[in-house]
Amino acid sequence: MDWTSAQLRSLVELTRRGTITAVAETLGYTPGGVSQQIAALEKTTGMELLRRVGRRVELTDAGMTLARHAERILSTEAEAVEALERTRGEPAGTLLVGLFATAAAEILPPALRRAGEVHPGLTVHSRDMDVDEVYDAVASGAVDLALGLDYPDVPIPRDPALRVTQLYRERFSLAVPAGSMTDRTVVSLADTQDLGWIMPSADSYYGRAVRTACRRAGVEPAVLHEVTDTAATLALVEAGVGVSFVTDLMLRLRSSRFDVVELSERVERHIVVVIRSTAERRPTVAALVDILRVMAETRRDTSVQAAPPRR
Repeated sequence: MDWTSAQLRSLVELTRRGTITAVAETLGYTPGGVSQQIAALEKTTGMELLRRVGRRVELTDAGMTLARHAERILSTEAEAVEALERTRGEPAGTLLVGLFATAAAEILPPALRRAGEVHPGLTVHSRDMDVDEVYDAVASGAVDLALGLDYPDVPIPRDPALRVTQLYRERFSLAVPAGSMTDRTVVSLADTQDLGWIMPSADSYYGRAVRTACRRAGVEPAVLHEVTDTAATLALVEAGVGVSFVTDLMLRLRSSRFDVVELSERVERHIVVVIRSTAERRPTVAALVDILRVMAETRRDTSVQAAPPRR
């Protein structure tokens, strides 16, 4: 039958996500685009694949049957891509990388420069996305690999179909309004009970991780502003309206005028590269992952460590 990989992937993702909107967010389409993909599949097969159940949709028996076969078709397609890449002898082709803001600003650019030097036949496209979505985006095939985050305090669930490699360990410090802690070079989270915080939503992995760290120190953080964007968070600290966790890479996103104080507790995040286990042997994927690993080994003990206390 005359169907496309994008159509089959949309169908498979519906079995995982349950809504057209969730599929669209994962695959980087609009909800209308996903609906069109499914409609095209129904036209090709001549069968109803979805039915409405309230505000949700569910797959029909025909839809479930096709989705099971679609997973095998997509897997076979991935194997074919790997085999074709190997015939070239040198990593060449196009990769789509998912990444979050810090990675887009600080990690991917030098990796792309290096890739252009050693693998001129490799073309890399990137897609900025919510950092909590990169694991799903890789698993679904929406991107070939992704730079993501993991938190020791709230580890992201591991999908056995994925390979997660740690690149960097970043230790959090505390960003505070300028002049507010001139008598301190180190502060404990236990001493922040009376401070107002700027944090991401508790629905995010980052939000849960930093709240867990505070509660372990016996503090329930008073969150005044729930903000996800790092640059906006730093601007609010600069404005004197609260304190926030910060790492060295986060500080590079925006020139700001505030103080950074070392935390006595060790609170970390890990920057990772995520690929599908079936893509480990793809020459293009392996080439870019190797570049990222070498860069991490070179910079691990210097540029990505938590910034020292500064005034």
